[in-house]
Amino acid sequence: MSLESVRQFFADRAPEIAIIELEESTATVDLAARAHKVEPGQIAKTLSLKVKDRVVLVVTRGDARLDNRKLKQALGAKARMLNGEEVVSWTGHPVGGVCPFGLENPLTVYCDISLRDYQEVLPAAGAIHSAVRIAPEYMATLTDAEWVDVCQPPE
Repeated sequence: MSLESVRQFFADRAPEIAIIELEESTATVDLAARAHKVEPGQIAKTLSLKVKDRVVLVVTRGDARLDNRKLKQALGAKARMLNGEEVVSWTGHPVGGVCPFGLENPLTVYCDISLRDYQEVLPAAGAIHSAVRIAPEYMATLTDAEWVDVCQPPE
């Protein structure tokens, strides 16, 4: 169902974006980078976080790590990662297929400025074997995302 909700999202908002479906799993940054033959940073990972009483998504480049101080400053409070069950409940997507498209519930989306290091990134598309190729700015526009600086620079 999750892949279908993403398919519907793009059919409605950006029909020119094709969903890439592979045989092998792309559930981790390393697996996705190998499968799509890109560097890990070009994989756009979507993190599901609880901040006080709200759930938000933060999309970062694949090789970036959250900076807790920056995250707290940008979101106004300390954040914690959702567990697998919470992720599915809130997003409708399985862990490894989470993306800011076709969500089960309306969630605030933040895009980390680290994504702007690439002209094109590959976020998942609602399943552990799917992705899309998209410009970071276009992804932010389609998801009404706010740009934030919440990551440590990649090493």
